[in-house]
Amino acid sequence: MAIRLEDKQQIVSEVNQAASSALSAVLADYRGVSVEDMTALRKNARENKVYLRVVRNTLLKRAVADTEFECIQKAVVGPTILAFSQEDPGAAARVLKDFSKENDDFEIKALSVGGQLMDASQIDVLAKLPTLDQARSMLMSVMLAPVTKLARTMNEVPSKVTRAVAAVRDQKQDAA
Repeated sequence: MAIRLEDKQQIVSEVNQAASSALSAVLADYRGVSVEDMTALRKNARENKVYLRVVRNTLLKRAVADTEFECIQKAVVGPTILAFSQEDPGAAARVLKDFSKENDDFEIKALSVGGQLMDASQIDVLAKLPTLDQARSMLMSVMLAPVTKLARTMNEVPSKVTRAVAAVRDQKQDAA
């Protein structure tokens, strides 16, 4: 079906805007995936704040030109679904990886982070990145550990003195 020039410009503009604010991108081949499964994928992507779009290859190449994701132009071959992570760098990778586990027809082609094109085999590395809340939690536990150890050490000194005095008292009571 032919798309009018104005519609093409709008699509390119929308994808370009999403690319300019995205942290990572994942490309996948969706041939053979049912409509119901694609609808579930789109719903899951919305819940995880992932921009998901099927775009014609020529429009996609124009949309990512002069952005950090210009490198994905090499991987844009055949039917392609594009996922941009908007808030969490690993969100798109997690959503598409989980979906590909459930659907054998769904194949991840490539991904991009920081202007570098990566092979689909690197999807696990990106998917295992912690979310912002997880990263904060890990940082806080690392920052809290020395303070906790210091507090335990400081508390141990009076405890040792008390145990020593109690041992002397018990020894004198047994001797008497």
